[in-house]
Amino acid sequence: MNQGKYVFSQVMEQVVRYQFNKCVQRYRGEYWVKNFSCWEQFLAMAFGQLAMRSSLRDVVVCLNAQADKLYHLGFKSLTTLPTLAKANEKRDWRIYRDYAQTLITQARKLYVKDKIFNLQLDGTVYVIDSTTIELCLNLFPWAKLKKVRAAVKLNLALELKGNIPAFFQISEGKAHDIYFLDFLKFEAAAYYIMDRGYVDFDRLYKIHQAGAFFVTRAKDNFSFKRLYSNPVEKSNGVICDQVIALRSYQPAKDYPEKLRRIKYHDSETNCTYVFLTNDFNLPAVTVALLYKYRWQIELFFKWIKQHLSIESFWGRSENAVKTQICIALCAYLLVSILKKNLSIKRNSYEILQILSVSLFDKTPVVKLVSRFKLPEAEAQIQKQAQLWDD
Repeated sequence: MNQGKYVFSQVMEQVVRYQFNKCVQRYRGEYWVKNFSCWEQFLAMAFGQLAMRSSLRDVVVCLNAQADKLYHLGFKSLTTLPTLAKANEKRDWRIYRDYAQTLITQARKLYVKDKIFNLQLDGTVYVIDSTTIELCLNLFPWAKLKKVRAAVKLNLALELKGNIPAFFQISEGKAHDIYFLDFLKFEAAAYYIMDRGYVDFDRLYKIHQAGAFFVTRAKDNFSFKRLYSNPVEKSNGVICDQVIALRSYQPAKDYPEKLRRIKYHDSETNCTYVFLTNDFNLPAVTVALLYKYRWQIELFFKWIKQHLSIESFWGRSENAVKTQICIALCAYLLVSILKKNLSIKRNSYEILQILSVSLFDKTPVVKLVSRFKLPEAEAQIQKQAQLWDD
């Protein structure tokens, strides 16, 4: 069915234009716009991400070099650098944030039957974390972090099924991670895995009241009283499994119910960890494994920074930076949806590498990705690529 269609068009076919247009209309993205629609802006920016271009000028030059093909890709005219730059500066970045959330819903439905490693869990598992994207203070004064630094922060809740971002937020670099929890709607029976930077007992109690579960690490100055201990199998690395109550006045007021404290020794890293959770039924070693999978989001951030353009920005305003980050996530989600719809077995790293040099090819994507056999990559890259295997 993709006979004669360019590879870039085949990727963009995953976009439901009605949904995209709703996002544009919501923020009046094309008010007084006569040329270069929001759709063309999205196409140009997504092309830059998929083709792994390094600058806005690079994107424009590559597109206009294929001027006779642009109409078939969805462009009505040649793209100029001032026009694209102005669109990124002026058009509301929330258009692409909302559309990324639409793609998230679409992708999560496709990956709903995937297994979460070897864990037998009924609820969905989310990993919560953030990454700071450094900026030049002279070029991005609006993102001032310290006297000599500037940054923005990408907060993310990653669903472990398919490694799909479930919810994201772009905030100031100096904003504390913990405020991200205030924007989440917690699902009953779901698990939320986070590091100890998110430990705030008032917010953790809201997760508990929503019927959801959390797994986090205890801070070093954590004060508690042990109520009783559960029997443990120390050969699994579990040192103790306790039911506790908070001792300090304010934490006990914020979280008035019991908690579960698990002390675990990881033989691989030779480190000992102390976990807190409100799930009293899950085996202690499973709680430890759940927290171990938190590193999936660290690798996700590392992977997306390496293979999509969210570290070198193509505009200097806050609106342009946020637009680029949102469209980068859209590009990642479109590849994830394409992979599932076409039952492609390759990992996303390989798919993106092939797409980056084949966007103007007319070969069906399934045939294209099965034709090339990539050479062995470095061990570190292969380790990251394993995240995206089915």
